[in-house]
Amino acid sequence: MAHIDLPAGLPGIRGPMTFSPETAGPMRDLAQTLLHDPHTLTSGERELIGTYVSFLNDCYYCQSCHGSTAACHLGNNEELVAQVKRDFEQAAISEKLKALLNIAGKVQRGGKYVTPADVERARQQGATDKEIHDTVLIAAAFCMFNRYVDGLGTWAPQDPELYREIGKRVSQHGYQPLRSQEPLQALEKYRSDPQTVVG
Repeated sequence: MAHIDLPAGLPGIRGPMTFSPETAGPMRDLAQTLLHDPHTLTSGERELIGTYVSFLNDCYYCQSCHGSTAACHLGNNEELVAQVKRDFEQAAISEKLKALLNIAGKVQRGGKYVTPADVERARQQGATDKEIHDTVLIAAAFCMFNRYVDGLGTWAPQDPELYREIGKRVSQHGYQPLRSQEPLQALEKYRSDPQTVVG
């Protein structure tokens, strides 16, 4: 049960965002900019960064939502997402992304853990200053998102199909508000109408 009286039936971040629309808008805009809008890193790569940080923070809802979204962007490759969480250094991803995930992991522990050597490794693998900047910001933002979700005691469904539907919706349409105004119906109808489900 959530620590405060959140709208019934909405899992994870969607409950608090419905509860507080004045802060939900800026958070959605930030997610859209960092993860979905055009960038030199693919949406799949950026979603993997968010997934990895959420995994390190043990935020089940966020790592499941963003992991499913990353998988959709990467040809429905759920195993690659699992590999990144297990040991990204051994995963079938670019050396540049490995270097950026290393930075993201350091940010998750605390910003001062990022070293000049970490940044130089990323640069040697072709990362631009903008890509390094946005990796740090994605990691920092996900620490906020994860703590927002778990700090309010929100609930996370265990059904992997729910997260797959969220991943499909977000990978296609980005971070847009729920179209349904009925929270319970939005959750109950996700199988028959994925358009009602967002991360």
